[in-house]
Amino acid sequence: MGNPYFQFKQFTVYHDLCAMKVGIDGVLLGAWANVENAEQILDIGTGSGLIALMLAQRNENALIDAIDMEKSAIQQAGINIQNSAWKERIKAQHISLQDFALTAKNKYDLIVSNPPFFVNSLKTPEKERTNARHTESLTHEQLILLSKSLLAPNGKICIILPVKEGNLCKAFAEKSGLFCSKIVSVFPKPEAEAKRLLLEFSTEKQEMETSELTIETAVRHQYSAEFTELAKDFYLKMA
Repeated sequence: MGNPYFQFKQFTVYHDLCAMKVGIDGVLLGAWANVENAEQILDIGTGSGLIALMLAQRNENALIDAIDMEKSAIQQAGINIQNSAWKERIKAQHISLQDFALTAKNKYDLIVSNPPFFVNSLKTPEKERTNARHTESLTHEQLILLSKSLLAPNGKICIILPVKEGNLCKAFAEKSGLFCSKIVSVFPKPEAEAKRLLLEFSTEKQEMETSELTIETAVRHQYSAEFTELAKDFYLKMA
């Protein structure tokens, strides 16, 4: 069995109760999403609460709603939030995005999601892990449309997806009146193919900013300078 928790510089994330563990995708999104001037933030599919905690560390004023349809995930997120310095600013709620969108009173300056991304692949035997990894419970189209309905006038939606799914999501978003303002191609190491896309959407059409990020150097397990700069406020062994 792996370690039941992951220690960051300012908080600890236990992930033994939830299906999806702390991973690089969540860290990337939590460190990259633009929190500037965000007063109300929504984290969709919060899991262990990792991204919500990262955003709370980066923005000392924002109020954050963290939702997940899995009861065990919200139980886990609640533990991690209560043990953090930001428990007064983060509210974890056991609810699907579909139901949340029907009852939400807030409009959000920033909406983030590390969503399910396997569309037509083999399902896992664990129901919770299947829901966390597959789009049956929340398609990317639903994510885009419901997020748009919850977005403040100048708000941003930031997500991370595999390259193929990210490009499909980007195309659908544009048809739905959400425009990609930033896109980052994420490479695991030099000479490798891009594996992920970091995407930022808004309702305002503008010139798209494109960039690349490589996580490791050619030396295995050695982080690149650019990833270190992004994640240094979180990882214990980064200066």
